[in-house]
Amino acid sequence: MDTKIKAILEGISTATLTTVLLKKGLRNVWLRGAFPKQPNQKRVVGTAFTLRFVPAREDLATPASWASPISTRAAIEAMDEGVIAVADAMGVSDAGIFGDILCARMAKRKVAALITDGVVRDMEGVLATGLPVWCAGAAAPPSVAGLTFVNWQEPIACGGVAIFPGDTIVADGDGAVVIPQAMLDEVTQMAAEQEAQEAWIMGEVQKGVPLPGLYPPNDENKAKYAAWRKGQKD
Repeated sequence: MDTKIKAILEGISTATLTTVLLKKGLRNVWLRGAFPKQPNQKRVVGTAFTLRFVPAREDLATPASWASPISTRAAIEAMDEGVIAVADAMGVSDAGIFGDILCARMAKRKVAALITDGVVRDMEGVLATGLPVWCAGAAAPPSVAGLTFVNWQEPIACGGVAIFPGDTIVADGDGAVVIPQAMLDEVTQMAAEQEAQEAWIMGEVQKGVPLPGLYPPNDENKAKYAAWRKGQKD
């Protein structure tokens, strides 16, 4: 990922991004069920590395499958530094897709985060690895108790949202949002401008200015903002 874009997005909230994407016609970009597990977790930005699970089938979902060439273990070894692992667990809440050992390996490989609409196991150990995790909770049973891992780096549905390998993921205290790869530059620019405008609006609110005509701004306040913005850039 471009370091300049990454740095900009690290300063933009997922709330702002959902609004910008809504203006671009995209309503379904917030991953349902994926919430940060570490207190005061800082925002993370990275390229999506996708993982896909399907419902468990008894001949495939066995402990022996963990040694298969197509396994979560093999997928982790294919992850590049800085990616965000996004796992489609179909919202299954009674089988943990990853535990502390797998998360420790991801942390060692400098994966930026794990995001899933499912759950993890060994939660205390997972948190101790330092790997930022967004998920729906914890469950003691292993993944094969309810899921079959089938592949990585293909389109998935995580939290009801379509995620393609190479999409950008931004995650913070409000959850995780996807930015389609083809829209990354434009959305980043729009979001940075909206953040600046809302910072100005917040300043006006703190001065006691009433909301009508301010949020959203009318022509008069747009002109005031433009003058303030120019002063910020000069």
